[in-house]
Formats: sequence, structure tokens, C-alpha cells
Amino acid sequence: MQWPVGRRWVRAALLLAAAAVLAQVVWIWLGTQSFIFEREEIELLARQYAGLDHELAFSRFIVELRRLHPGHVLPDEELQWVFMNAGGWMGAVCLLHASLSEYVLLFGTALGSGGHLGRYWVEISDTIISGTYHRWREGTTKSEVFYPGETVVHRPGEATAAEWGPNTWMVEYGRGVIPSTLGFVMCDTLFSTQDFLSLFYTFRAYAWALRLELTTYLFGQDP
Repeated sequence: MQWPVGRRWVRAALLLAAAAVLAQVVWIWLGTQSFIFEREEIELLARQYAGLDHELAFSRFIVELRRLHPGHVLPDEELQWVFMNAGGWMGAVCLLHASLSEYVLLFGTALGSGGHLGRYWVEISDTIISGTYHRWREGTTKSEVFYPGETVVHRPGEATAAEWGPNTWMVEYGRGVIPSTLGFVMCDTLFSTQDFLSLFYTFRAYAWALRLELTTYLFGQDP
């Protein structure tokens, strides 16, 4: 009777070892990456427009980001606000840049929402343009409140809950294993909302961004 129990422990140990090796490989891979953006750069740029009407702020942010990083921001005709449901919350996103290891997007909610932010191998920073951002961190019993001009950082492997007030909008930068977030992005659609059209729009924008990065890498940016 001891052998089945022993086998289970062996399987568990092998799975843990495989997970540890995979994590090490991921961090080595990230260490070899050449990133387009820096978190501090995105924060400082977004902070210049905090407190403005969010549509005006976003418009100015996009223009400046294109000037600083030509060939790495989607053109206007491929920018689209898309509903996203994940972790129990609902918001809207507009993807500006994405690769396998980083992304820049605009995010927010007109009505207010909240839920779980997920746990994955990505560091995410949100610089608030308007509204309020309430964060409840794992292992604590009190929440924190952030206001326009402030930045909230979600570390890799961290679990937090968030609540955004009505008309809360922000600029988000993520760095890490971006595909590791896709399960979180898809689950609410697959098992709850059935909003497959919005999911299609999300993946289409990601495909456009990857195509832009590949084109820029192979042929260079437009003059």
C-alpha cells in the first residue's frame, strides 16, 4: 500500500523540479532580452498628462510615444478600445505596443469595477491619469488608494485585488512572459461572458502588434 503513495510523492517532486527548472529558464531568457521601453520612462511620460481629460491625455501620450519610439506603436487605424473581462472585473483596453516580453496599453473603466488581478510571470505598472485605484495586497487586511499621477506596481507572482472608481483611466506597462497572461485574459470569456467577439479583437490587436515588431526588426522603421 505504500507504493502508490510513494509514486504520488515522486510525481509531485518531479513536477516541482520541472517548475523550478522552467522558472529558471524563463528568468534566463528574460535576462537576454533587449527591451524597447523602460518602466520609469512610461511612468514619467504618463505622469505629464495626469489630471487632464483622459481622452486628451491619451492622445498626447500616444503622439509622444510614437516620437520617442518610431516603428513600435500601432498606427491610429489599428488602435481599438476593446472590452475585457478577467478576474471578475470589466474594463476596456487599447493596445499600443506588444511583443513576447513587454507591452504598453491604455486601460480603464467608465463605470467602475473590481476583482482579482491574476498571478503570472509579468511585472505590471499602472500610472493613473484620472479616477481612483484601490489595491488590496495578499496577506494584508487593509487597502491602499492611489490617485492621478501615482503609479501602482504589480510584481511577478504577486496576487492582489483591485477596485477602480468610475471614470478611472491609466497607462499600463508590462514586462515579462506576456503569453503567461493569456489564460487569465481568456477564462472569463470562455466560462462566463461568452463575448468571443471582444476576445477576437484582443488577439487581433496582439497579432497586429507582433507583426509591427517583426516588420520593424526586419526592415527598420519608416523614415
